[in-house]
Amino acid sequence: MNKIMKYQPISADLATLILRLTFGGLFVYHGYGKLMMFEQFYGNFPDLIGIGSKLSFILVLVAELIGGLFVAIGLFTRISVIPIFIAMVVAYFVAHANDPFNAKELAFAYMLLSIVVFFSGAGRWSLDRLIFK
Repeated sequence: MNKIMKYQPISADLATLILRLTFGGLFVYHGYGKLMMFEQFYGNFPDLIGIGSKLSFILVLVAELIGGLFVAIGLFTRISVIPIFIAMVVAYFVAHANDPFNAKELAFAYMLLSIVVFFSGAGRWSLDRLIFK
């Protein structure tokens, strides 16, 4: 009971691992879905930042699938979360700019979680730690 009531973390490394696996896994899931339905998504993807719809879609796909995988396994975690953050900023502030908050709250949550992952890093149980001891 004493441990639960203290302000110090019980296990920051376990919390970081759970955060990375969940956050990264969700992005792998979304990216894999886009990859499997490439033709359907590719044709309807908007050009939100003026670089063309094809390039925009490919960048989002890579950010979600590859970035999510790297975050989940803890490889180049801080660098890998930056494209995810950018994709969520564009989703929240550009793609859903005129939508009510409940339509864009997932992008908002992912955007904030990407900041948490960036500042927390990969943690003890990650490939980053094995590589960059």
